[in-house]
Amino acid sequence: MQLPRVVVFGEALTDIVQGEPGHWQGYPGGAPWNVARGLSRLGVNSAFAGAISTDGLGDELARESAAAGLPEAFIQRVDADPLVAIVPSKFPPRYFFAGEADLRFDPARLPHGWLEAVELCHFSCISLAREPLGSVLLEQARQVRAAGKRISYDPNWRNLMSSHYREQMFPELVKLADEIKLSDEDLRQIYPGLTEQQALQALRELNPAALILFTRGEHGLVLYTLDAMYEQPAIKVEVLDTVGAGDASMAGWLASRFVGIEDYPQRLRFAAACASASCRRAGAYAASMDEVQQMLQA
Repeated sequence: MQLPRVVVFGEALTDIVQGEPGHWQGYPGGAPWNVARGLSRLGVNSAFAGAISTDGLGDELARESAAAGLPEAFIQRVDADPLVAIVPSKFPPRYFFAGEADLRFDPARLPHGWLEAVELCHFSCISLAREPLGSVLLEQARQVRAAGKRISYDPNWRNLMSSHYREQMFPELVKLADEIKLSDEDLRQIYPGLTEQQALQALRELNPAALILFTRGEHGLVLYTLDAMYEQPAIKVEVLDTVGAGDASMAGWLASRFVGIEDYPQRLRFAAACASASCRRAGAYAASMDEVQQMLQA
């Protein structure tokens, strides 16, 4: 097995989504898994490092992981209840969680030599707010940083995140990260009572050197560097489902550098195309490179 250039840590789960009232559909998902799958679908040698159940829901996640090219060696199968997210509303998405398979992840079981080979590790979402997994992943991030590897972080705020997460886990990960992605909703939840600019300034003070990718849904994306700001409007499509759109933009942003796009405005446009391609399909859809290129050329 060729060891991956990117490893994404966290949860994989099943989104149980209500479309029309009383009509529910299950989709493989979980923000970190969505990002890993998105990267792989865009041609970046990537892995998802997390634990999933041994039942039918876990089997589906394993099949979809294999179909996307994510290596089996990084995915741990555990005998525990599957993690599920109940999504009663898609516009905007609302989430409630149950299950514990993700909590059984053990970094000691990762393939030998992965840390020497990896270039970037990504951390995000509820895996960092659920113990004991949150503490395990924070320590993993510290080891990644100590090894001189790059880190990206997306808080991806959910309703189970508490003041402890806001005051301790969030600043710890921000300080470790080279690239931080967060949405306008994330910003309001993490910095309640502050204006958008005040919140962004507070974030910048935690880590002056990090790139900050700020997503605003239909209003597009903004990139803040140490000394500049770049804006990218959303690429308009007929929206079927916004679940996973932020993860798609994160995958697109990270993948752009690995596929040879260095210019910041072009990277932003690539990320916007990934998000819009995801919105055209149900569930947390990961677009292929061909689909993204078609979006960019339209």
